[in-house]
Amino acid sequence: MKNLNSVHLNGLRALEAVGRLGSLQAAADELGVSVGAVSQQVIKAEAQLGQVIFERTARGMIATEAGRPVLAALDEGFARLSAAVSIASRKDDTILTISVAPVFAARWLVCRLDRFAERYPDIKLRLDATHNLVNPALGDVDIGIRVGAGKWPDVKAELLLEQEVFPVCSPEMAATLHEPADILRLPAVIDGRAMFSWEVWMREAGLSGATPSTRHVFNDASLCLDAAIAGQGVMLAWQTLAHFALAEGRLAAPFGIRAKTGFGHYFITAEGAREPKKVKDFKAWIREEMAGTLALFE
Repeated sequence: MKNLNSVHLNGLRALEAVGRLGSLQAAADELGVSVGAVSQQVIKAEAQLGQVIFERTARGMIATEAGRPVLAALDEGFARLSAAVSIASRKDDTILTISVAPVFAARWLVCRLDRFAERYPDIKLRLDATHNLVNPALGDVDIGIRVGAGKWPDVKAELLLEQEVFPVCSPEMAATLHEPADILRLPAVIDGRAMFSWEVWMREAGLSGATPSTRHVFNDASLCLDAAIAGQGVMLAWQTLAHFALAEGRLAAPFGIRAKTGFGHYFITAEGAREPKKVKDFKAWIREEMAGTLALFE
């Protein structure tokens, strides 16, 4: 690493920030210095490296052919430095920070956390409910749970549950249904953010190409579920979303036909990092709880 002695770290930080953010102004804002200071750091770093890293254009700072691999390596290097700082700053190993999608938190996880607290009274949970995929290596999140194909970059994804979808509606609506095609008579409540369409279930039910008429479209699956509970239509739900409403009899799942979407619930942890005991304990507890959820659908 002796070659690092020939280049100032502040210059490398400036190169990485400008390359990632695309402009001197954005880099200056992030680094908390003036645009002129960032510009000077970039110029000095280029001179020390003996390479022109950026082309100055009317559209901003564009990486040169020689600069692109340099910036890629700097991006990876500073990400690792950030991870090291995050690890060093984790002073309380009794706090477990979990990142999950809001709908998973509200409809499945939160109502079970008292059981986790009873089993692990020394672990305090901090819940980060967000739609954004969080990389645990780059912040204070210990573990995430996300729905997707499991192929996110720079994180370790471990399958928890394959997602299966099925129609749900009020028990009163379900009483009018006698065969899968009867679903087409009901108005549909659509989740506008869903990664799948009704065709996934229609194909499994032998009704490929058919679609129910749309009554409402929401950008939140939890709102769709509330609308279905209120008798406003039928929605395409999945195990963790509809479990409690089905168990309590507020919803019915007619026909018992479930279709795999190709997605799943995944644990998200830092790639290549050793898992602390609190993360292992949480994962084992989630798997136990999930087994209880699946028992409803057997």
